[in-house]
Amino acid sequence: MKAMEQISLDWSLQRRSYAVSELTAEMRAALAAEFSDIWVAGEISGAKQPPSGHYYFTLKDEAAQIRCVCYKTTARYLKFKPQDGVAVLARGRIDVYEGRGEVQLVVEALEPQGHGALQLAFEQLKRKLAAEGLFDAGRKRPLPALPERIGIVTSPSGAVIRDMIHVLERRCPGRHIRLYPAQVQGEGAAEQIAAEMTRVSPTPDSYAAAAKLWQALGNTRQANALRAEARRRFKK
Repeated sequence: MKAMEQISLDWSLQRRSYAVSELTAEMRAALAAEFSDIWVAGEISGAKQPPSGHYYFTLKDEAAQIRCVCYKTTARYLKFKPQDGVAVLARGRIDVYEGRGEVQLVVEALEPQGHGALQLAFEQLKRKLAAEGLFDAGRKRPLPALPERIGIVTSPSGAVIRDMIHVLERRCPGRHIRLYPAQVQGEGAAEQIAAEMTRVSPTPDSYAAAAKLWQALGNTRQANALRAEARRRFKK
């Protein structure tokens, strides 16, 4: 009987080595799969915008922080611009910047939090429009004392149009009124209002001698549509 051959076993741990680029690539793929669409709450710190147009800042809380980037193509659609000390909710995805091996949040939407958050966004927009000269006195047109034809931009199904007609009939009887229907709350309201204000905007050839945009501001969320920038840029 032949002697059994001795089998050599290697009980040592098998090492797997990564190149740095391989490791960061695998980290990036793993994090992207797990954190592709998340909301992160924190306070903005170190906000800056270099000539590239991208925004760079840090989100932090009492215990930790994470670097953030908001690319130029996204930044133009932000409701307000990143500002140090503002508490926000940031929506985005986790990525790894392989050049430095750093984890970062790629921000796709930004919402201010806390008391005065909407007011902050509104004040930033006002300053932006004022810098463009849109509030200059020279741009204002005198209103006719008693316009014969009045265009009203509002919802045709709400109580607002009924109240307006009632008030005009009581105070200024005999006026011609034309309704320009538009959604005044929710998604798409700003675009509809802008389109109708362009149609009704008084010109020598237009129907209306005066135009009125009217909405019942029942709460802050409903008022948001009135604060959209698109509506402030209807054609003159």
